[in-house]
Amino acid sequence: MRAEAALARAWYSPRPTLVATLLRPLSWVFGALAALRRAAYRAKLLRGTRVRVPVVVVGNITAGGAGKTPLVAALAQDLAARGRHPGILSRGYGRRTRGVRDVRPDADPRDVGDEPLLLAACGFPLVVGSDRVAAAQSLIRAHAEVDVLLSDDGLQHYALDRDVEIAVIDAARGLGNGLLLPAGPLREPVSRLRSVDALVWRVAPGKRAPSRGHPHQFVASYEPQPWVNLLDPSLPLDETLLADPASVAIAGIADPASFFDALRGLGFRGETRAFADHHAYARDDVAFVRAPAILMTQKDAVKCRAFADARMWMLPIRARVEPALVDFVLEKIDGPKAPRNAGLPGYQGSARS
Repeated sequence: MRAEAALARAWYSPRPTLVATLLRPLSWVFGALAALRRAAYRAKLLRGTRVRVPVVVVGNITAGGAGKTPLVAALAQDLAARGRHPGILSRGYGRRTRGVRDVRPDADPRDVGDEPLLLAACGFPLVVGSDRVAAAQSLIRAHAEVDVLLSDDGLQHYALDRDVEIAVIDAARGLGNGLLLPAGPLREPVSRLRSVDALVWRVAPGKRAPSRGHPHQFVASYEPQPWVNLLDPSLPLDETLLADPASVAIAGIADPASFFDALRGLGFRGETRAFADHHAYARDDVAFVRAPAILMTQKDAVKCRAFADARMWMLPIRARVEPALVDFVLEKIDGPKAPRNAGLPGYQGSARS
């Protein structure tokens, strides 16, 4: 965890750091390999596979969380509101199983991964698999009604042909120092953003997004929802627990500081504990005997439910998507005569993850 935090500080430092400088030669090697692989697909030396339904990839060019999963959930629900039947693909990072696997809301996160369980709660067909082609083929075989696939991540998985590429950028963190892994957070050069179909800026409510000069840029607002108790979802949170210095907040996500900062904005005054992204929690990890409340993200909660107690609360996040983004996706996959939100009374363009 300390090494991960040190790398993150180097990646997002406003000035070049010694760590980034020392790792830069490795980033050149990484960049060369990534460029060769992409060139091989462009030259048809490696071939992608097209499946029978349109594929929309929601990814990013940075390592770590940029808000892809809530955006996929929002797009799935908004496309369903337009009459489509979406299915969802995910890698299932960190799971102990292999191959392709269907995901149900009650699945064990150790078998399917944590982020897929957040998506499974939306109620759409969902399959995990590191081989996106096999996962896509399995899903559409099992669910003949699916007429569009949303891939959570996979921008760099060129083996699966796609109809729409959406790159998500966290407006608060940006692209860090602009260097490739491991000297910086980039999986591909910044120039890769010019070839995607759309950029979506993740912003906090009330914040404005920057611009990178891309012809198709959209904004998704990520809004905290009411706290949910892991044992009894009907319970309201006693707000005084936020200000209690004995309360504890945990986060096993790519950017724990963002969650802790958001909590402080809500009045939190307790202790914070950061874990590695996708951390597989055990009971001892959250054995805070004197804590009156243990606060966590929804991604952490799916891995703590098995040993949850009444002190555990999660903060759900809802991504609110511009209707224009859904219009854009439909036009890309259906042509310019795709149905617009104007024909759907009460349509607001929102989803919960």
